[in-house]
Amino acid sequence: MKNIPNISDAEWEVMKICWLKSVPCTANEIVKALEEPTDWKPNTIKTLIGRLVKKGALGFKEEGRVYIYYPLVTEQECIQAESKSFLTRVFGGALKPMLVNFLKDEKLSQDDIEELKRLLEDRKE
Repeated sequence: MKNIPNISDAEWEVMKICWLKSVPCTANEIVKALEEPTDWKPNTIKTLIGRLVKKGALGFKEEGRVYIYYPLVTEQECIQAESKSFLTRVFGGALKPMLVNFLKDEKLSQDDIEELKRLLEDRKE
């Protein structure tokens, strides 16, 4: 399994833009997508992009004077890594207490319950 970098909450927002676009994008495109919903300054966003490049989460290619950025890790890989990290930090790696905690606190629709049952049944096989 490849090494997935630890990504901060703010860096996740940048990665979401890159994953959503599904085509390489410039720093200005990322800035434009994040400026309004976050109130972050362009330099802040560019700093986050630079950190993601250093961490190996984003790659880039230079086209003239413009840098084009693209994800080196998938959203699913990052979600799995973050889930494992959370499970280890909060529940000592034990899945059952986490599931029990969430199931007690969350309201589930009948569809949610049926889907959980199906997932558990599929795990038996």
